[in-house]
Amino acid sequence: MLAGCDTADAPREPAPVAIPEARPDAVNDRFARLALSCVHQEYPNKISHVMNDARDAQTPSALTPAFYGCFDWHSSVHGHWLLARILKTDPRSPMNPAILAALDRSFTEQNIAAELAYLDGEGRKGFERPYGTAWLLQLVAELDESDDPKLKAWREILRPLEQRIVSETQEWLPKLAYPIRLGTHNQSAFAFGLMIDYARQVGNSAFEKQLADKALAFHRGDVNCPLAYEPSGEDFLSPCLMEADLMRRVMPQAEFATWLGRFLPQIPVDGSGDWLTPGEVRDPTDGKLVHLDGVNLSRAWAMEGIASALPAGDTRVPALLAASQAHATSGLAAVSDANYEGSHWLGSFATYLTTKRGIAGG
Repeated sequence: MLAGCDTADAPREPAPVAIPEARPDAVNDRFARLALSCVHQEYPNKISHVMNDARDAQTPSALTPAFYGCFDWHSSVHGHWLLARILKTDPRSPMNPAILAALDRSFTEQNIAAELAYLDGEGRKGFERPYGTAWLLQLVAELDESDDPKLKAWREILRPLEQRIVSETQEWLPKLAYPIRLGTHNQSAFAFGLMIDYARQVGNSAFEKQLADKALAFHRGDVNCPLAYEPSGEDFLSPCLMEADLMRRVMPQAEFATWLGRFLPQIPVDGSGDWLTPGEVRDPTDGKLVHLDGVNLSRAWAMEGIASALPAGDTRVPALLAASQAHATSGLAAVSDANYEGSHWLGSFATYLTTKRGIAGG
């Protein structure tokens, strides 16, 4: 023992959460295990961190003590969302005691106060905007939907961080002159979709209207999206399909169906599924190349969402669902714990798809 060190007073790390075995053929258990194994795994870690002086040279868990695992802040946030989602969609899962323990460890008033203090640092106004902040609001929406007292308590603990993100997003939106049409984190269409779903869940009509008005201003006149140029080599979101998945949220059905014909005239009416080919990952140990497993999962849920918003009997629906199934098959087969480059985040995308999170009633 070191001289002068009183072990009784020394801070202790919480005991690791015991992760149970998955049920045979239980998809949700497999995804939950991936999140449980990483939400409190601090390293390896890639931080997006503005350092103002030497005092900012700290570990990830010291900087952002709620969301420091799963390699980066945004993956940690949607890893926590995945766990909350499983509590709601699979209440009999054997993972639930471990999930409750993991979320209880993360969602404390002290941790969220430290997250807010981190955002107060100079140069951090746009921290994780819009991808990570959209997922944080999606996490809040998941908790807000629940009647469980425990989840309601966590929702209240997260409220100060939620309010800060909403306020800063509302200040940012009028200044955003153009849509961000990337296939990675900064894409605006994907983030707007998650944020609109959040705003509707919590009843923030002013925020919902601001997002919907911006989406319509950006995209109502778009035509002939160059789907043949997708995916680029590091995409995990489709610029074209995510835009359409956003617009079905903010347009009346008939208007959306007409708009979609102008925007994506490539969608066939013969029910075929080979009009859009899943992305190919040639090295799943490469953190950027493995993004394409994510693009297959997010394309699948986007096409399901688009199809769900079309009128009954629309001849494009079978082709959308056929292509969605092909992408889902490819994407879900790639979700495993073999390589941390994919395992720290792909489970969230898979859960969003399999639980139909973005579709009404999902």
